[in-house]
Amino acid sequence: MPRTVILAAMLGALAAPAFAKPPLHQNETVRSGFYAIGLADEVRKNCPSISPRMIRAWTYLKSLEGYARDAGYSRDEISALTDNKAEKEKLRAVIRDDLRGRGAVPGKPEGYCAVGREEIAADSAAGRLLKGD
Repeated sequence: MPRTVILAAMLGALAAPAFAKPPLHQNETVRSGFYAIGLADEVRKNCPSISPRMIRAWTYLKSLEGYARDAGYSRDEISALTDNKAEKEKLRAVIRDDLRGRGAVPGKPEGYCAVGREEIAADSAAGRLLKGD
């Protein structure tokens, strides 16, 4: 009997890391969701002919929060991510690099508009947060 208890404890200790959740900013679903929101935000701020779908964006953000809660993250962990300025800046840098790679150059709205139209036409997560005027 003691041998069984020791074996079970050892297996439990080995299995624990497999069930540990990564930090929320490393969760791919959350990260790609924030990427879509950030991309849409950059497009709408830099293209006068594309507008945000604010209610849809708010709903999408709330669905990401719900996903995180369902995945076992606490409200404090979620708030810590949404308030994390360093992570926001890292993501903004990635988004701006991607936009530059797609032809969007600061001060030239046509590149941002082209990206926005592509996203809308592709019905991507970012595209669903935007509408052409």
